[in-house]
Amino acid sequence: MIRHCVFIRFQSTIADAERQSILADIAALQRLVPGYLAFTAGGNSSPEGLGKGYNSGFIIDFADVAARDAYLVHPAHEKAGGRIVAAAEGGIDGVFVYDFEIAG
Repeated sequence: MIRHCVFIRFQSTIADAERQSILADIAALQRLVPGYLAFTAGGNSSPEGLGKGYNSGFIIDFADVAARDAYLVHPAHEKAGGRIVAAAEGGIDGVFVYDFEIAG
């Protein structure tokens, strides 16, 4: 299984409704991409103070690398990804993506 983690520094001017709409676009891809298993999203609630300004994020679990790769090139993902970059502080510099494999 591949766990795809995305953290976003949304611009302060981006309304909560717009943030939720962007995340809903990512969640909606689950019905379009075989092997897209689960979606979880939320704001940073860590008390550690190490969030480096990332104020929102989401995690997607994919069955395997092939499912993740199909998601990455899907036109709906490209559109939603563009919305994320446009809404992030500093554009692409306001987005952090980290994928890892989970054995099991």
